[in-house]
Amino acid sequence: MSITAQGFRTLYDMIWDDHLIDEQPDGTCLIYIDRHLVDEVDSPQAFAALRLAGLRVHAPDKTLLVVDHNVPTSDRRNPNPDPESAAQMAYLAENAKLFGLEYYDEFDKRQGICHVVGPEQGFTLPGLTLVCGDSHTATHGAFGALAFGIGTSETEHVFATQTLIQSKSKNMRVVVDGQLPPHVTAKDLALAIVGEIGAAGGIGYALEYAGEAIRALSMEGRMTVCNMSVEAGARIGIVAPDEKTYEYLKGRPKAPKGASWDDAMRHWETLRTHHAAHFDREIRLDAAKLPPLVTWGTNPEQVVAITGRVPIPAEIADENKRRAAMRSLEYMGLNGGERIADIAVDRVFIGSCTNSRIEDLREVARVANGRTVNSNVRAMIVPGSAW
Repeated sequence: MSITAQGFRTLYDMIWDDHLIDEQPDGTCLIYIDRHLVDEVDSPQAFAALRLAGLRVHAPDKTLLVVDHNVPTSDRRNPNPDPESAAQMAYLAENAKLFGLEYYDEFDKRQGICHVVGPEQGFTLPGLTLVCGDSHTATHGAFGALAFGIGTSETEHVFATQTLIQSKSKNMRVVVDGQLPPHVTAKDLALAIVGEIGAAGGIGYALEYAGEAIRALSMEGRMTVCNMSVEAGARIGIVAPDEKTYEYLKGRPKAPKGASWDDAMRHWETLRTHHAAHFDREIRLDAAKLPPLVTWGTNPEQVVAITGRVPIPAEIADENKRRAAMRSLEYMGLNGGERIADIAVDRVFIGSCTNSRIEDLREVARVANGRTVNSNVRAMIVPGSAW
């Protein structure tokens, strides 16, 4: 009897099996999709194909449209200065009306980065499959959802059928034990993982994050770690739901209510990797040994401690990494050997889908603590939503 047949399954296996409709001898699978987040950049061709074929959206109640990529960071009451951005936003609004889909436009108080909006609204829930035409959809795995980015033709397929053709990934577990030191955050933890397995180390794997340090993270911290699974080459990052997850979701607009919440909780509490489940690969990190980290080059695996130095290519044994380092140094205008602390910062942006949530903004305020931005630095901060 196989490990899976015995019930010794990973969290990824459990959710996958729950949503598997058909599997062909070559491993090609058809899976059901519970939630579909849609933005204005990745959907125009999919909507155009639906129109051309005369098809409707199969499950409008499981589809949520959010304008996010092209919303100006300046006063949005003024005309959008970019014609292409304005056209994409207008087309999303038009399709929302045409297909009868819920839509958060640029003036809706619920609008924001789609990977912030989904959890905030309770659209993201444990045990569900969730897709979006954006690579950082892995963010939603922080809630125990099987979430990943898809392409335009796949977006059309989900619109029309609420299913998706996929091949199952292998399982990798990333265990981070111990306690993070002061000033070391979820972003540092994520960079440490990418630095450990490499920017291509997660290709073909679903990454499950576990261990004391992962459990200690806030939901926002877990979202950051899962978000950056993509920087390691993985499409999926996932954390088992727990009391923090339930506390975050309870009372959210789209989360279950009353008896439905109780039923959902009973199911969510079963979403745990069996202690005897098989992982194709496992890595372990000691959180207590992690320093604050930065990337110095053009590749997310080019990681170094904030107290460290830019590497010198001649000291890198691996030929491929040495060549990559040389290309990065040339692009960055570095020579190798510079102290990280001596490299001037020209631009600071706070507000990406890894660091735009209210917890992140509060941390920025704590660090700034009355100080002002250096006159040689251009800094911008953009909240992930107005919710």
